[in-house]
Amino acid sequence: MSDVRTLVVDDDFAVAAIHRGFVEAVPGFAVVGEVHLGADALRAVEELEPELILLDIYLPDISGIEFLNRLRARSAPQVDVIAITAARELATVRAAMAGGVVDYLVKPFTLDVFAERMNTYLARREQLRRTAARAAGGRLDQGQVDELLRTPAAGAGAVKLPKGLSERTLDLVSAELAGADGDLSASELAERVGLSRISARRYLEYLAATGRATVAPRYGSAGRPEHGYRWMPH
Repeated sequence: MSDVRTLVVDDDFAVAAIHRGFVEAVPGFAVVGEVHLGADALRAVEELEPELILLDIYLPDISGIEFLNRLRARSAPQVDVIAITAARELATVRAAMAGGVVDYLVKPFTLDVFAERMNTYLARREQLRRTAARAAGGRLDQGQVDELLRTPAAGAGAVKLPKGLSERTLDLVSAELAGADGDLSASELAERVGLSRISARRYLEYLAATGRATVAPRYGSAGRPEHGYRWMPH
């Protein structure tokens, strides 16, 4: 797959340059533009046709929320947006969610945190592509919809993850396992998503324990026996 065409929007020139560098450091993405005003960002969307926008909310001409509203009013194909901002007011976060952001990252953050979010985005994008390829006549069944939205079972409450596991990394691991052609071992998954083998095994064991994956021993290979984990569709 080709790199995701990414537009960086931030009014601070230095911060925009940092974010550009962060994007360029994560495989799978390519920066196609960098702008500092909302009006320029709207023009850049038309001219550069990005697939993803990293959007600051505090822009000097129009707010990031207004930019989102104008972006969604276009008849052209929609663009994914990740809000990257210092804005943390509840009303702003809710307005950004209503505007369709796929993620919301509060400044400041490290490259490691940024890379994890971007890799999660890539995994979800790939999962959507694979699900669309399996859809009959472009229509999804309920299990496929739930798989994309990660909708909990009816009446289920929020589940607290075991200590040391993060929701973001769990999403990344789940998407990778769901998109695999067959089962994956902890070593194979670790290599794919950039985790240690021990961390990958903990996430896989959690998925198996919660019924979202099956586990079975692999036979016939030399050395220590491995377990293969396979995603369980809803």
